[in-house]
Amino acid sequence: MSTLITSPVWQALAEHKQTIEGLHMRDLFAEDPDRFSKFSLQFEDILFDYSKNRITAETMSLLYILAQEAGLTDKIEAMFSGQKINNTEQRAVLHVALRNRSNRPILVDGEDVMPEVNRVLAKMRTFSDKVRSGAWKGYTGKAITDIVNIGIGGSDLGPKMVTTALTPYAQPGLRVHFVSNVDATNLAETLKAVDPETTLFLVASKTFTTQETMTNANSARDWFLAAAKDEAAIAKHFAALSTNTEGVAKFGIDTDNMFEFWDWVGGRYSLWSAIGLSIALYIGMDNFEALLTGAHKVDEHFRTTPVEQNLPAVMGLLGIWYNNFFGAESVSILPYDEYMTHFP
Repeated sequence: MSTLITSPVWQALAEHKQTIEGLHMRDLFAEDPDRFSKFSLQFEDILFDYSKNRITAETMSLLYILAQEAGLTDKIEAMFSGQKINNTEQRAVLHVALRNRSNRPILVDGEDVMPEVNRVLAKMRTFSDKVRSGAWKGYTGKAITDIVNIGIGGSDLGPKMVTTALTPYAQPGLRVHFVSNVDATNLAETLKAVDPETTLFLVASKTFTTQETMTNANSARDWFLAAAKDEAAIAKHFAALSTNTEGVAKFGIDTDNMFEFWDWVGGRYSLWSAIGLSIALYIGMDNFEALLTGAHKVDEHFRTTPVEQNLPAVMGLLGIWYNNFFGAESVSILPYDEYMTHFP
């Protein structure tokens, strides 16, 4: 990036900003009646209208040149091919593999990750089908009515956002709850609303050592055992989203009910992995896989579409324009839909 900010195109953008910053949006539309059609894109049933931004045709032309000089297309392919583009941790960034519905081989250190991805998805389907059908019974023989997801960060925010957004697809009689705050009241209020005989807890921690998550998980375990009075019953009411087999077993969870994910899955993108088990339980695995399919379509659009028609690329370039040239350091996402409450 250091070479980019001294490049001629960067300097041209800085000068261009000075020429347009005083222009009013109404004037831009008055001068060009076709502004909407020029600055909007369609993908599937998504309309991306960016005509109300502080841009002209010259702005976008310069931003496209910037993308070319930055090697954006090569960097996109580097991510999709499993190269270790996370330079800080020397890891691949492959949440796209989790939703790779084409099953195109994706290699990490020479090994195709898709067989493992598909194995975990199949395991999620078997488990969620049992719970949703009532075949999975609690320690008193009753079916599960409540799912409590215990996690923080990406292990909480993504699943919470999606389950709320897709509430219309939920199975009647099955509720989902999320506990993330180490403040005991978060868990306490959740436990007031559920029955230990019909509650399934999902403990989401890759290492099974995350302090906040394990504090809440241990408290939930104590609450459950106060009713069940038998540690063997834990296996019927707790599942783990983790890779720490020893820690999961020590907690009392049957390792058959441990769902793995990988270090090339960033936390903020983990809802597409086993971390999304709460989603699959709530809306069903068919709908969860439909969600993966939609995401894969966008991934392929991002990977194969020229920058000028590429929705994510154009959005990113507009972000650079505002952040670096207008000093706008944050963006507000305001969905006008109650189901999207947790999206921002």
